[in-house]
Amino acid sequence: MSSKLRGSHYVVSLFFLFISIPSFSQNNVDLSNPINAGRLKLPGDTIWKKIEFGANLNQGSFSGNWTGGGVNSVALGLFFNALNEKKKGKNAWRNDFQSQYGIVRNKGQQSRKNVDRVFFDTKYNRELTSAWSLFANVNFLSQFGAGYTYDDKPDSASIKRKVSGILSPAYLTEAIGIEYRPVPYFFVDFAPGALRQTIVIDTALYVNTPDQNNYGVPIGRRVRTEAALIQVVANFDKDIAKDINLKFRYLMYSSFKHPLNIDNRLDAQLTAKINKFVNVNLGAIVVYDADQSSKIQFAQALSIGFLYQF
Repeated sequence: MSSKLRGSHYVVSLFFLFISIPSFSQNNVDLSNPINAGRLKLPGDTIWKKIEFGANLNQGSFSGNWTGGGVNSVALGLFFNALNEKKKGKNAWRNDFQSQYGIVRNKGQQSRKNVDRVFFDTKYNRELTSAWSLFANVNFLSQFGAGYTYDDKPDSASIKRKVSGILSPAYLTEAIGIEYRPVPYFFVDFAPGALRQTIVIDTALYVNTPDQNNYGVPIGRRVRTEAALIQVVANFDKDIAKDINLKFRYLMYSSFKHPLNIDNRLDAQLTAKINKFVNVNLGAIVVYDADQSSKIQFAQALSIGFLYQF
């Protein structure tokens, strides 16, 4: 089996692992989730929203004679998410915005970014049955600031290479297809013929990107447009236990030009509320995209901090 197919198989397997988690709970909609409860009370026309923002701070320090060794450090992470959905008759409109940004600073080094993501998705649905609908949507994925790789020798922030930046890369996708939503908190979108634009505004980045591939955008150009043979998106957002929420979004993209070179991305977050304003977050991102890297990419973060929802 080729490395490309192995990479796709690995991410798809992780996706099915995540969707199997809800099977351990009841099949009924979780009434303790105020969003789901509100939908049940108003099965017809509804308007509901979920807005959350928060900050995570981690800090460690050691005296000069601390024999155990260590380095003073401080890390700060911020996030803001907003979700709004409106349903009127057979028509529905959904807007989903997610953003994260975090930095870490170790003594003797400059500040370094450890998380950076901005995502927006807007979608219109036309209901066919209680579980099936037609949809049209546009989504955008990028980052806020520049990203760097750092040399291991010596351990100095002055030796670094810029590999990404705002709109470098960015992904803009337009899709029309059919959606299956068996329950309020889970849906799957099937979109043959979706269009995706890969954007790299900074044309000088290609010398530092893996294999000088420039994220798939031809050298000297800023945009590449490709059509999908099929795009599949699965989205899950549910309280799987009291004060514990699981959220994930899985994307599979197969282009007409390279149908076996399948892009996969899984974004998952598990949030546990300690009290009204304090929470613990475990997040993970798994990506396999040959235009970015020939290997599977993985990012993980565990944090505790402030969370406010309304």
